[in-house]
Amino acid sequence: MNNWFKRNSVHFIIVAILLVISYAYFFSPIIQGKVLFQSDVSQAQSMQKEINDVKAATGHAPLWTNQMFGGMPAYQIWASFPFNITSHVIDVLKAVFPNPVDTVLLYLLGAYLLFSVLRLSPWLAAAGAIAFAFSSYNFIYITAGHSNQAYAIAFFAPILAGIILTLRGKHLLGASITAFFLAMEIRSNHVQMTYYLLLTIAILLGIELYHAIKDKKLQPFLKSIGYLVIGIVLAIAVNASTLWTTYEYSQYTIRGKANLTQKGTTGPNHGLDKDYAYTWSQSVGECLTFLIPNAYGGGSSTVAADDSKVVKALTDNGVDPEQARGFASQQLYYGNKPSTFGPWYFGAAVCFLFILGLLIVKNRIKWWLLSAVLLSMFLSFGKNLPFISDFFFNYVPMYNKFRAVESTLVIASLCFPILALLAINEVITNTDKAFILKRGKIALYITGGLLLIMIAIPDVILSFKADDHLAFVNNLTQIFKGNTSLANSIASDFVDDRTSLERADAIRSLIFVLLTAGLIWLLIKQKIKTNMAALALAAIVLFDMWGVDKRYLKDSNFVAKSDLEQQYTPREVDQFIMKDPDPNFRVFDMSYGDPFHDSHSSYFYKTVGGFHSARLRRFDELIQNQFTKSVNQDVLDMLNTKYIINTDPKTGNATMQANQTACGNAWFVKSIKYAENADQEMQAISSFSPKDEAIVDKQYKSLIDEKSLGNVPSATIKLVSYKPEHLIYESGSTASQIAVFSEIYYDKGWKMLIDGVEKPYFRADYLLRAAQIPVGNHKIEFIFHPTSYYAGENISLAGSILLVLALGGAIYTEAKKKPAVKPAAKKA
Repeated sequence: MNNWFKRNSVHFIIVAILLVISYAYFFSPIIQGKVLFQSDVSQAQSMQKEINDVKAATGHAPLWTNQMFGGMPAYQIWASFPFNITSHVIDVLKAVFPNPVDTVLLYLLGAYLLFSVLRLSPWLAAAGAIAFAFSSYNFIYITAGHSNQAYAIAFFAPILAGIILTLRGKHLLGASITAFFLAMEIRSNHVQMTYYLLLTIAILLGIELYHAIKDKKLQPFLKSIGYLVIGIVLAIAVNASTLWTTYEYSQYTIRGKANLTQKGTTGPNHGLDKDYAYTWSQSVGECLTFLIPNAYGGGSSTVAADDSKVVKALTDNGVDPEQARGFASQQLYYGNKPSTFGPWYFGAAVCFLFILGLLIVKNRIKWWLLSAVLLSMFLSFGKNLPFISDFFFNYVPMYNKFRAVESTLVIASLCFPILALLAINEVITNTDKAFILKRGKIALYITGGLLLIMIAIPDVILSFKADDHLAFVNNLTQIFKGNTSLANSIASDFVDDRTSLERADAIRSLIFVLLTAGLIWLLIKQKIKTNMAALALAAIVLFDMWGVDKRYLKDSNFVAKSDLEQQYTPREVDQFIMKDPDPNFRVFDMSYGDPFHDSHSSYFYKTVGGFHSARLRRFDELIQNQFTKSVNQDVLDMLNTKYIINTDPKTGNATMQANQTACGNAWFVKSIKYAENADQEMQAISSFSPKDEAIVDKQYKSLIDEKSLGNVPSATIKLVSYKPEHLIYESGSTASQIAVFSEIYYDKGWKMLIDGVEKPYFRADYLLRAAQIPVGNHKIEFIFHPTSYYAGENISLAGSILLVLALGGAIYTEAKKKPAVKPAAKKA
């Protein structure tokens, strides 16, 4: 054991250094006890409010919440998966390391494992880990609060490490590593990132299959694939409850099949609307940001420079300096995305070495990396280069389930540093130094030449104007009350400011490219030792990437814990509504803007609106058809909307009005109107009396005994006990009647009991629950107990046990192996 520690001492030292780097980036806010403010995490706090409250009170996290969109499963908000071993691993990470140190450390350690598996020296592997981890969007995702996405990206590298080990013949170790990190990847619950990783793996295995057939080594390749299949099955088993519930729920969300068929009423029959999916598309020219971060003005809130011409022009014309700076900063980004946190910057040194790698690396892994990079770039262009994206969107399974296609660049952000570090390794190991020097010059001419053009004459390549530049000028003209000359002058100043930003970063990048080229020259001339060169490269990359990352994830993003808690201080209207003793009513709050893209109100009470990218399809169709042009009061009533909040146009304060016509938690209707399909249902609820009639799809007609139905005005039905997963009503009637419950219909887990006996229920009013209640006094219960979760958890437990055994066996087997004995050096 002591020998094992001694053999691996360098690795332990490097891990310690990587840990220090992770803490050092966040040193100032950590020692001040501050926490990172993340907009999406803030939204998640509202989404999870009811779940967390119930968990704190009972120890059990409910699988259903009524806090937003009328009600939805909690799987994609927050759910406990205690039988999944990876849940406990993540809990330990988050308990030991503060947010977001844990994420950065995972980036670094996972990449370090991959570079070590690629047989790079430990210090060179450390440089590679830094190059990957500090890629700008890895930090931008943290800033935005995309925690699950960041975690999913962090496991890319170790999964690839496991696959490569397996393909090399280390079957048990490789398959076990693959299984463990793939299980962690799936548990991160960001299917989009996992999907992109699978595309990358498919390319790798395709190339390996080609060479296996070519070299007549198909049998060993298939054996490796067999082990990988076992590892994948094991990872899936560990996450059975997560995957099963996600798949089941996804069929009923905006990523599933449409219910409406009328043209213009909804999106595609399967998957997302193409325009929505392509909204965040990378323009072709924006790929220059890989090398020059501010080539496109940085992010949507890039701070204007002190010598900004726009700021000076605005202040000279009487605009307040702070307002002038704010306006100038918001307009510096000129790409065609609606907004962006920042650019995809891979690092100047990394880009130079990537080009060098294309010229000198002879390993076939180069073709995998290049293919993956090209695919990720072409797909990221989306609407800007649609012929490839459209093919994937229309024909490749599941691709149309995901939005923000620029996210495919996560593949390139991993492949760039891999090939870059393989290039350095080739410089070190290749004995043909003349060849390396010649190719090094070519790489420098390409990268340095491009940078010189972008310094001297950047407008040859970029216009520094947005696609809607003319509209922007017209808008400025209106702002300045028809002063066209001033509007054109300020628009021209924006071009100058953007050019200055780009030129400054191009000079900056050129310096890092020249430093890296100098390092290559020293290695070729053997004027520097390998380890020193690796350390120098790590320093160059870290200094370069750190500086850019600090533009987007900076100390000012951290706030005092007390400030974070105060963001949910209830207003006067909130305090009034929260006094209502009714356990289950809804609020429609328009005071924060679009009520269907903000979850702030959900922190205080159950809402009609909310924020979630995987809301139920039926509710989304309801929004589009009953709330887009005008608010349908009948629909608000059937959703038991007791309070409506608006903004006073004079004071800007929130004002509240009680909705006297809200239908309540449940009610008996006088009549039923049958609809042929979803289109007729939607049309019928556009104008109806929800208290008196129920609109029911004819498919449920067999569940209704119309002959026994009566109409008893004195009949009662009321909610007597509320828990998110267990609702209890009491009814009394002298005739059998149809009851409508103001609860969202979702038949994958909800069951209804009348006096303890399960009975059928059906959908009414497009998305509510309804049932025929027999004559007499009854106890009616709705209980949410999804098989996908509870049966899935049992599979997860079995998978977790097998995974632990596999990992333990692999580690024990490797530890028992004796290190290879190096042959004795020959005497001179």
